[in-house]
Amino acid sequence: MNEHKKTFYKNQAESIIKKLQLRKMEGYYCPDTESAKAKILELIGQTVLPKTVSYGGSMTIDEMGIKEDIAAAGHKLIVRENASTDEERKQMNAEIINSDVFLMSTNAITLDGELINIDGRGNRVSFLIYGPEEVIVVAGMNKVVSSREEGIDRVRNFASPPNTVRLNRDTPCANTGRCGNCIQDSICCQIVVTRASMIPGRIKVILVGEELGY
Repeated sequence: MNEHKKTFYKNQAESIIKKLQLRKMEGYYCPDTESAKAKILELIGQTVLPKTVSYGGSMTIDEMGIKEDIAAAGHKLIVRENASTDEERKQMNAEIINSDVFLMSTNAITLDGELINIDGRGNRVSFLIYGPEEVIVVAGMNKVVSSREEGIDRVRNFASPPNTVRLNRDTPCANTGRCGNCIQDSICCQIVVTRASMIPGRIKVILVGEELGY
């Protein structure tokens, strides 16, 4: 990445962080993945007793490799992939809702500091809204959009198509690369706009000066 784009990302992130503060969310800018991983571990913090850390399905989180670092730091990581039955998923969701930290990305973030997320079953967005003591949101600067409407369009036409291919879903966007506003087998059942955090500082947003996730 050239220096001009790096400066642009930094300046844009600083403007968004000011908007996040008005919305009672904390914002941070990290120029690359490694510094973002260090910031995540810093925000989780070190305590006498390890913290319980959970996470939502996210290509950004997977690409970063942060889950291994969290476990290595001595925290208890709730591994969502270990739940294979409905009963196990039910038990795991009960653990996640009571976890200390929930780690996720966002499908889009507006220049005005709003988080835009589209989900299937809604478990990821539900934990963003309520439950875990703290939520750490990590987003590459490729997720930045100018408005709510652009954010929803981004998810439907740029994020969901590769996700449906990854999940082997037979949807219009998987087959054509463009949203067909489908219902059957859709992964776009819930649309959530986070305007602000009711609890000041509960939601922490780390903007990364790289392209991460879908």
